[in-house]
Amino acid sequence: MKKKITVIGLGYVGLPLARLFATKYPVVGFDLKKERINELKTGKDSTNEVNSEDLLKVLTHDNIEDQNGLFLSDNIDDIKDSNIYIVTVPTPVDHNNRPDLSALYKASKTVGSVISKNDIVIYESTVYPGATEEDCIPIIEKVSGLVFNRDFFAGYSPERINPGDKEHTVEKILKVTSGSTPEIAKKIDDLYRSIISAGTHLAPSIKVAEAAKVIENSQRDINIAFVNELAKILNLMGIDTNDVLKAASTKWNFLNFRPGLVGGHCTGVDPYYLAQKAQQFGYHPEIILAGRRMNDSMGHYIASETVKMMLKYDLRIKGSEVLVLGFTFKENCPDIRNTKVIDVVKSLEDYSICVNVFDPWLDPKEVKETYGLEVISQMPSKKYEAVIIAVPHREFENINIKDLLVDDGIIYDVKGITDLGTRVKRL
Repeated sequence: MKKKITVIGLGYVGLPLARLFATKYPVVGFDLKKERINELKTGKDSTNEVNSEDLLKVLTHDNIEDQNGLFLSDNIDDIKDSNIYIVTVPTPVDHNNRPDLSALYKASKTVGSVISKNDIVIYESTVYPGATEEDCIPIIEKVSGLVFNRDFFAGYSPERINPGDKEHTVEKILKVTSGSTPEIAKKIDDLYRSIISAGTHLAPSIKVAEAAKVIENSQRDINIAFVNELAKILNLMGIDTNDVLKAASTKWNFLNFRPGLVGGHCTGVDPYYLAQKAQQFGYHPEIILAGRRMNDSMGHYIASETVKMMLKYDLRIKGSEVLVLGFTFKENCPDIRNTKVIDVVKSLEDYSICVNVFDPWLDPKEVKETYGLEVISQMPSKKYEAVIIAVPHREFENINIKDLLVDDGIIYDVKGITDLGTRVKRL
């Protein structure tokens, strides 16, 4: 029987995966957002993860089983004849930093309402170890009336997408796979191996694959937390952090991480998933949560350091105007999920500073709906007491920042993309 795949969730993870599978299999891309479906049908991807040419090349207007291509739909009836379901919905944290699996539970109910005997469901969303088999599968069993590992099967293959990265695209990143039985694990591994040129790694169990995902980003989070703490210490000593890291990186085994704001849907979130599960087993993770506290503190730190520098040069604070360049969670990417630039903005506003934010990559409407923040739509012509380069988009590399400043204004360059001067500070 020919494989027919449904990818549930067409965001930063799901769309590139669905597009890639569609080059070799009939695929239904399913998303509850009608606006998203209509946008994609025109060949436009607002996440910029799939270019228009590649998307249009695989799009089909027919939902059939014997023709490769990507059929887009928000109608659940269109996914009932698939035999492989891949779930790629977001798994964020709530305002208390607790895992929010609501989208995952809804997707599991959707799968349960359409899954048939011998079908396979594969989860790619980031979760804590055990979530697939302990939280998601029981939902599918309850809704479908089918029995796990007798009537239907499951796997877990963690996403490794890097938003905005055009070099490490999904097919070029080695894929970890797993399955609920040895036979199913082999089938899932073969499925991904058929499209992933970088190859696959078959993990011995679903829980191993889940754990591998959360520790990848937890490890990165802790390393960045270390250099963020280092930056705070060196700043007190009057030593340039980037100069220190450049010198230290001459050693062959030095890990060259850089200080900065750690947001997004992975590195800024995954450690909380691991910590939550650890606490369920009676263990309070110290290093993981300490790293999170350090990284979560950086927005306030950048704001307070900016204010200190303004005071140093006798610039007014209350009623002053500060321009923040960049709001997305990383450079050259429109993704605003869990951006920590919002912490910089709110901390500055606590000082009664008027903050303008400009970012050429984002959708101002989305920022307003998500954060309640108005952003300016074009590079301003007015002058500011201070400019904070929060995200080093390529558009900011060649502009003359000093043209945006009053005569004695200052620059805080979070990622160090400007030449240092007497009124420029970097993290």
